[in-house]
Amino acid sequence: MASVTIVGDGPGGLSAALFLAKGGHEVSVFGQDKTAMNFAYLYNYLGIPEIHGTEFQKVARAQAAEQGATLIDEEVTSAVINDVFTVATESGSYESDYLILTEGKAPQLATSLGVEVDDDGAIVVDADNRSSIDKVYVVGRSVRPNRSQAIISAGAGAVAALDIMSREAGKDVQDWDTPPKD
Repeated sequence: MASVTIVGDGPGGLSAALFLAKGGHEVSVFGQDKTAMNFAYLYNYLGIPEIHGTEFQKVARAQAAEQGATLIDEEVTSAVINDVFTVATESGSYESDYLILTEGKAPQLATSLGVEVDDDGAIVVDADNRSSIDKVYVVGRSVRPNRSQAIISAGAGAVAALDIMSREAGKDVQDWDTPPKD
């Protein structure tokens, strides 16, 4: 199984963490729950009639952790690429096989790594949210700075996670559950 570092604990990062951890991958999510979701109220998130963003975050963080993702309450200060990805925080450094960045409007780590950025300042990604650097994925506002929505970010996180799972399996992977039998 792969190790994946996720920088950012909003809907995109937590969605990716949920899928990857559920799939048996080692997942570390760095974030301090300072996402813009704490200032949002959701009326347009499919399947949820309405919810305050802070409550959404609480539920999403717990859901990812229950599946095995490790939530680390620290800010990532730098990221480097060698044979693996290494991110640094005040307390130390962490290595992983893949890196998912969900940095919001100011993607400092992504740009410091040298990912491709378009003329409008958005990080360029493909349909699977792969950046121009192999095994670096970018989701959320960094990719769509002027058209950001929680549900779009969560979907992008799921897309990135499924791509990583498929790459690791060497074939397309689906995440499909059936209801429990009585």
